[in-house]
Amino acid sequence: MLKDQPVATVLPAHDIARAREFYRDKLGLEPDNAEAEDYLEYKCGNGTEFLLYQTENAGSAKNTQMGWMVKDLKSEVAELRSRGVVFEDYDFPGLKTENGIATMPDGKLAAWFLDSEGNILSVGQYD
Repeated sequence: MLKDQPVATVLPAHDIARAREFYRDKLGLEPDNAEAEDYLEYKCGNGTEFLLYQTENAGSAKNTQMGWMVKDLKSEVAELRSRGVVFEDYDFPGLKTENGIATMPDGKLAAWFLDSEGNILSVGQYD
């Protein structure tokens, strides 16, 4: 059944070269298929992975499309900011960020940013 299988994310990119630079320079990630020109595959922790593919549909989603879970969100946000990542500020019923970081109803922390293609990405803290 699907519940026991790994999951991978697929993200759109208007400009795959620009996306490659963002993920390398801002997030410190290198694609596993460095020679590819129309899609990029990235491996992350615990066997997870994501793919970026070139399409004109990039940046059209208004929701979080992918997120990483980290042990220390505040230090991760500081590190990403030092690389030029800009975090979003939200003020919705039930969700308000302070300095780019939201405290969720369960007490966990989360932060959101846009990649170079307009995809909404998140970083959340786990215990």
